[in-house]
Amino acid sequence: MRVLHLFKTYQPDSMGGIEQTIFQLCEACKPWGVESSVLTLSRQPAAQPLRIANHQVHQAKLDVNLASTGLSREVFQHFRHLAQEADIVHYHFPWPLMDLLHFNARHGKPSVLSYHSDIVRQRFLLQLYRPLMHRFLGAMDQIVTASPNYLATSDILARYRHKTQVIPYGLDKTGYNNIDPPRLAHWQTQFPDGFFLFVGVMRYYKGLHILLDACKDTHYPVLIVGAGPMEKRLRRQADQLQLQNVHFVGPLPDAEKNALLQACRVLVFPSHLRSEAFGISLLEGAMFGKPMISSEIGTGTTYINIHGETGLVVPPSDAMALRQAMQQLWKDQALSTRMGQAAAQRYQDLFTAERMGQSFSAIYQRLAGVPKLPLQAQYQTERPISEREL
Repeated sequence: MRVLHLFKTYQPDSMGGIEQTIFQLCEACKPWGVESSVLTLSRQPAAQPLRIANHQVHQAKLDVNLASTGLSREVFQHFRHLAQEADIVHYHFPWPLMDLLHFNARHGKPSVLSYHSDIVRQRFLLQLYRPLMHRFLGAMDQIVTASPNYLATSDILARYRHKTQVIPYGLDKTGYNNIDPPRLAHWQTQFPDGFFLFVGVMRYYKGLHILLDACKDTHYPVLIVGAGPMEKRLRRQADQLQLQNVHFVGPLPDAEKNALLQACRVLVFPSHLRSEAFGISLLEGAMFGKPMISSEIGTGTTYINIHGETGLVVPPSDAMALRQAMQQLWKDQALSTRMGQAAAQRYQDLFTAERMGQSFSAIYQRLAGVPKLPLQAQYQTERPISEREL
């Protein structure tokens, strides 16, 4: 079974949450007889396919980024060729160019779409894109989203409930065993009472400005791991608030990031907008048995973190509520420990990579066994989009 994944960014160029999910999925499906490959864009594409772990990565030349949408001319030829070799094509939404690639290629292969997020920020462009988007979603054989929360709150997915399945993202815990002992000892010595930890890219929807406001006039240490477009603004805010207890430690290698996940007392995740559809670093905290603090935004964050069970959930954009939640878990060590244990159990029950791989492999096998209509019949109600029109 050969599955081709398509997304605008991927490793080694980009290491965000969707890229991590695709990586975990490619690796988790291999024991079920699935050979995975990824087609993506890169500013400096490799001449030959890259080998990342047990799957191949094909890169097409990125020409320009427009409204967070990578555009490429040569990706059309790459996709046509690779899709013909695949048994299943797995799209990762949103990426509007992907819709055009699908209709231009007319590959006739079973199509799976992982619906990672609504389009939240580009509302004006969404109105222009909406007809193509619905045509594309309507053409998919199977849509998958990562939480029942997101399915219940997405206006777009409401139209496709009949063919949408919930499969939570999963992580392989063995991939997090590479903990750097000297760095672990360093952080434990520097913060012997523990610390709050945030891990992620500093984007507009991560709510870090709310976290900084919540830290004003507090003493417990907060470590922020990562970088991103909001970093300079956040550092200025921390300076203005005179936050001596907040530490920007920058992006770290996995072995040191894992050491911090092990050493921290609480994983704090203040994302306040629906652009945060799930939260891989929140799931990492659960996997390490840490209590969590997150916001109720109607997405998968509250599927991972159950209020009062695995952590605390606060209203979005409410710095005072976030501060109170942090104080509660800092002062009540027994409560914090119980919630961390519950988080680890919930990870084991719902969010392992093995579980995710088995579920997706079952979809692939089912779709591959269903005869497809001939291309002429399949597209008789849909006028293909030509490269000239693009």
